[in-house]
Amino acid sequence: MRFEGTDTYVATDDLMMAVNAAVTLQRPLLVKGEPGTGKTQLAREIARGLGRPMLDWAIKSTTKAQHGLYEYDAVSRLRDSQLGDEKVKDIGNYIVRGKLWEAFESTDQPVLLIDEIDKADIEFPNDLLRELDQMEFYVHETRQTVKAKNRPIIIITSNNEKELPDAFLRRCFFHYIRFPEKETMQKIVDVHFPDLKKNLTKEAMEVFFGLRELPGLKKKPSTSELLDWLKLLMAEDIDPTVLRDASTKKTLPPLYGALLKNEADVHLFERVAFMARRSS
Repeated sequence: MRFEGTDTYVATDDLMMAVNAAVTLQRPLLVKGEPGTGKTQLAREIARGLGRPMLDWAIKSTTKAQHGLYEYDAVSRLRDSQLGDEKVKDIGNYIVRGKLWEAFESTDQPVLLIDEIDKADIEFPNDLLRELDQMEFYVHETRQTVKAKNRPIIIITSNNEKELPDAFLRRCFFHYIRFPEKETMQKIVDVHFPDLKKNLTKEAMEVFFGLRELPGLKKKPSTSELLDWLKLLMAEDIDPTVLRDASTKKTLPPLYGALLKNEADVHLFERVAFMARRSS
């Protein structure tokens, strides 16, 4: 069982090696990289490529580790008891299973995505250490131990918003998704837009990588934003010469809102472009 990418996801050799190493070691794969480089999509493609069920645990600032295990719905039980409902006699009726519990109960080895772990409190990763190590946890309300039927393939993503604890990092296999070079980016574009005109792709890539190299840019356009932009260029049937003119004359490209996401970067581009035109 080896991950070798899919027909809709271009995985580099080092990324495939990292995925397969994590599977072999039976450790979570911690994936970092610029936003928009396909970290979240990687987990879904691993599940598709290996034919495994997929579970998605999206982390928020309010998420606690306990949410991934289970929650006890005491409010519903109190309401049902006031109504004289017979099911209040079984406390198990009020245990809401979390994503980790679902993964542990899966009869087929699942892929569990813990997405954007760095959004949660700093103690969140440490609170999962035992469960990730021993693949089990205890439910106090029902006095039962839940053990994994099959150790899930765990993919954890982080945007590096905060440092993760050393004890947690020791239990992971780490991979940083580097921003694609032009050759790899061309393969990604070809997968998503196989019928895209070559001259349009060429001019669009020149504009895109030119924007990324702009000094002082607050948010560099990502892979996903390039794909969105190309989709718009196709929908609007933009002539490639328009992109070439934007590149050579140092003007904002058409539909630039798909690439530049704040007014500071737009103003920066306009200032740099103005200076470039004056000096030419």
